[in-house]
Amino acid sequence: MADLALRDLVKTYDKTQVLHGINLDVQDGEFVVFVGPSGCGKSTTLRLIAGLEEVTSGGIEIGGRVVNNLEPKHRNIAMVFQNYAIYPHMTVRKNIGFGLRSSSAPRAEKDKRIREVAELLGMTDLLDRKPDQLSGGQRQRVAIGRAMVRDPAVFLFDEPLSNLDAQLRTQMRLEIKKLHQRVGSTIIFVTHDQVEAMTMADRIVIMKDGHIQQVGTPSEVYHTPANTFVAQFIGAPAMNMLPGQAVENGAILLKTGDLVKADLPVGTGRQVTLGVRPEDLTDAAAEPFLEGQVALREPLGHETLIYVTTEMGEFIAKADGRRPPEVGATVRLGAEQENLHIFDAETGSALA
Repeated sequence: MADLALRDLVKTYDKTQVLHGINLDVQDGEFVVFVGPSGCGKSTTLRLIAGLEEVTSGGIEIGGRVVNNLEPKHRNIAMVFQNYAIYPHMTVRKNIGFGLRSSSAPRAEKDKRIREVAELLGMTDLLDRKPDQLSGGQRQRVAIGRAMVRDPAVFLFDEPLSNLDAQLRTQMRLEIKKLHQRVGSTIIFVTHDQVEAMTMADRIVIMKDGHIQQVGTPSEVYHTPANTFVAQFIGAPAMNMLPGQAVENGAILLKTGDLVKADLPVGTGRQVTLGVRPEDLTDAAAEPFLEGQVALREPLGHETLIYVTTEMGEFIAKADGRRPPEVGATVRLGAEQENLHIFDAETGSALA
């Protein structure tokens, strides 16, 4: 295991710059997830760390050693790709052991290491099977095992769950997280799925257009987003955004003429955006500030999401799962002050 550092990392293809000075420190044994929309640079960053792409400028350090000019096989990393990339003619035993093909260790030691990895992955009974006799999740575990068998300093995962169905994705998320807790390896995991990021990561790196938008724990990026992009990217459904203006006593004046009490650290007249997550915007708030008609309901059992049409557009709110308002009903919505997020309307940066 080892720590990892990215220093002013830049990547350019011809005249197009896709990474703009990425800086990040990953601690030894940390599980860090890169997440963002397609084209944000997360997979490019991973490929630079792996040595599959050449760095334009900046530095990559693994275990305190600069590895920019080292071949992938000399970086002491292991990568698990989106497709399984396992050999169909080999047994599970031989596929896992393939990661040791260049090792000079004795055969008995290699066999012992294969058995240890298979036991960690719950695949001891499957060692003599071939890939066509395995489920999708089992094949992905074989690919992980082939990476684990070398005991690398850093594991790199490039969207390894995207080819699995919903049930298997959930199962593999849990298995990878449990595996990390048992082994304690340093893991860099790339995904476009914010649910994977939230449920697996020690820290999340949120990227957009080749820039890091925020680095933090799942709780930090969810409850204290750095800007409107993070606020709407993390969380499903996305955070509601209401345009307004700062007025006296720290309140926000909405375009409907309603006032929202807020602890606003800016002067009057400033254009702001009020963010409220759907679970915090309810029809049972003490001081409602939005009124509209229910256009659609999404029953989720313990609660119901309601889509409410107002003068300012459509917003998503939470209602009681047992007695939600009917479609067409008029509702008044509000949120507690501690659940409000205030952003600068021009820059999108968080103000409070």
